[in-house]
Amino acid sequence: MNITFNELRKIKDNLPDGAMQVIADKLGVSAESVRNYFGGSHFDSGSVPDMHIEQGPGGGIVQLEDTKILEAAKELVQLKEEEE
Repeated sequence: MNITFNELRKIKDNLPDGAMQVIADKLGVSAESVRNYFGGSHFDSGSVPDMHIEQGPGGGIVQLEDTKILEAAKELVQLKEEEE
């Protein structure tokens, strides 16, 4: 899947408090890996496999092979919006 870096960050910015840990627990990965997925750079504490970023407009294009974290994040954003 391809998504712009800015779109990925917008999803991250709309996540409810504590969502990084919720996603990490749900998927059995570290919270740092989830943060790195959304643009963090603490790769010594967690990695993001199968992710490639190309320079370009909109912050560049992010190519994601595994979209489980993205899908979990979108679910949490949707739940947050339904509660508001």
